[in-house]
Amino acid sequence: MALASSSPISSKSLLNPTKPIPSSTNPLHHRPSSLPNIRKPISAVHSKSPKSATIPPRWTIDGWKEKRALQLPEYPDAAEVESVVKTLESSPPIVFAGEARSLEERLAQAAVGEAFLLQGGDCAESFKEFHGNNIRDTFRVLLQMGVVLMFGGQMPVVKVGRMAGQFAKPRSDPFEEKDGVKLPSYRGDNVNGDAFDEKSRVPDPHRMIRAYTQSAATLNLLRAFATGGYAAMQRVTHWNLDFTDHSEQGDRYI
Repeated sequence: MALASSSPISSKSLLNPTKPIPSSTNPLHHRPSSLPNIRKPISAVHSKSPKSATIPPRWTIDGWKEKRALQLPEYPDAAEVESVVKTLESSPPIVFAGEARSLEERLAQAAVGEAFLLQGGDCAESFKEFHGNNIRDTFRVLLQMGVVLMFGGQMPVVKVGRMAGQFAKPRSDPFEEKDGVKLPSYRGDNVNGDAFDEKSRVPDPHRMIRAYTQSAATLNLLRAFATGGYAAMQRVTHWNLDFTDHSEQGDRYI
């Protein structure tokens, strides 16, 4: 190792090889006379004058139209799109204001550590898999997970379903190519179809109406499950014991 060299090296030569350090009874507190005593001047730093508080613009339902939006489909008929938008604007809301305020309060509890947020669901819903049993099974899994987290964390669990409107799929590439055939990318059932043919991949604005109808039906069924006794704690506890129906432990203890 370099630090274990057998050649003695003078500490003076390391500090100042050309000029020896004057002798002193306390070398640790000795200041060489060749080094000037320089003090940096103290200057006051003034803060900038406070800027006037900017008031954010008031939210409007059409405010999104003023923003730059990416990943938008290119519909072949703009008039048809406008007609579909007017139909949706005149339709009842899927989520009501009271429900949104209630969720906001629950999320505030999770933000300060007084509750745990659980969100789950499919990556994207489809028209083909729309069935009451599928909705029920997803809802049931969320309830079961919520019970486990509630007992494990000893705090309330805010359960949020990624469903009743999760149809769109963003794409980094607007086109998809297979076997030399290039078609627009599949962007979700509310935009176009997943079949790899030209007719299915053309964006269809009327799919948004079908997505709205399916979303409303899904949420109405979820409301019925949540308030009609299906989500009772006794049921959820029994569901968590289903694995014992065909097990040795179940035959022994239940």
